Amino acid sequence: MTAPKDFGSDLALRVDGDIEARGWSRPGLDAMGAYASTIASDALMIVQGGKILASYGDIERRYQCHSMRKSFLSALIGIEVEKGTIDLALTLEQLGIDDKQGLSAAEKQATIYDLLTARSGIYHPAGYETPWMRSVKPPRHSQAPGTFWCYSNWDFNSLGTIYTQLTSLDIHDAFNTFIASPLEMVDFRYDEERKDGSLHLDECSQHPAYPFRMSSRDLARFGQLFLQGGVWNGMQIIPCDWVATSTLPYSDAGARGAYGYMWWISRSGIAFPQVMLPEKSYYALGAGGHFCLIVPPLDLVVVHRVNTDIPGREVDRFQFGKLLKLLIAACRD
Repeated sequence: MTAPKDFGSDLALRVDGDIEARGWSRPGLDAMGAYASTIASDALMIVQGGKILASYGDIERRYQCHSMRKSFLSALIGIEVEKGTIDLALTLEQLGIDDKQGLSAAEKQATIYDLLTARSGIYHPAGYETPWMRSVKPPRHSQAPGTFWCYSNWDFNSLGTIYTQLTSLDIHDAFNTFIASPLEMVDFRYDEERKDGSLHLDECSQHPAYPFRMSSRDLARFGQLFLQGGVWNGMQIIPCDWVATSTLPYSDAGARGAYGYMWWISRSGIAFPQVMLPEKSYYALGAGGHFCLIVPPLDLVVVHRVNTDIPGREVDRFQFGKLLKLLIAACRD
C-alpha cells in the first residue's frame, strides 16, 4: 500500500491516457467532466488504486472544509482511543461538560460514544450550524441519550472540547502532527506562518467549532488513508479497527443513507439521489458541495470541492448524485 502520486493543477479535465486498460470508458469520464463544467464544481479528483484516474479544476487551492472537519476529528479520536487516552464510555457528567443554558442530569449521562454517533439526545443551541441542521433538531429534552439519531453540531463541537480536555492537544496541531505530516500533505500547514485551521466560537455555546482549510489533493490523501485501512507507506496511522468500526452504519439517516462515527455511510446503496453506490461506501461531507467519498469495492476515492468563499455558490446533493451516476456508469468492470 503506497501513497498516491502527487497531483498537479489546471482548469481542464485531466484523464490518464491508459484508462481503457484500467476498465474505464474515456467517453464516460468525458461526459462526467462535461457535466461538472455546467455546475459549480471547482475541483474534482478521482483516484483508483492509489493513482490518479481523472481530475478537474484547481486541486491545489485550499478550500473551506465545513463539516468534513468532523471526520478529521473522528480519526484523531481513534488514535487516542487506541492509546487509552480517550474512553468512549465516559459520560459528560464524569467529564464535567456543561454549556451556557445548562445541561440536565439526564443529558449529562450521554457518553462520548453517543456524541460520536450523533445520538446524545442533547439539543442545546450550537455554533457553526446550517439552517438545515437547525431545522432537524427535536425539542430540547425530548430524547434520552443513545436512543435517537440527530445530526447536531452540539455533539460534534463538544467532542472537540472533550478531545482537547483529555489530550491537552490543539485539534489542528494534532491533525498536522499525527495525520498531515505522515501523509506528506503538500498544501496543508499549521505553523507560525500559516494556520489552515481555527476555532469558531458562537455566543450560543461554550463549545467552539474547529474549521479546516485543505486542498483537494491533500483531502484525497486522507481518503486514501482510510481506503487503505489506516496504513500509509507501511505505517499504521489510524488504527485499523477504528477505520472499520467508525465507518459502520450505526444509525439510519433516511434518504441520506446511514451514519457512523462522524462519517456518512451508504445504506443498501442509498446516499445521494438517483445513484446507487456500491456497498460499504462512505464519505465526509461539507456544506456547499464538499465531499470525500471512499468506495472500497472499486478501490476508489472521489473528492469534490466548491469555492464556498463565494456566497451562494454550491453543488447540491442532487447534482452530486448525478455526477456520481455518470462516474459509476463510466466504470466498465
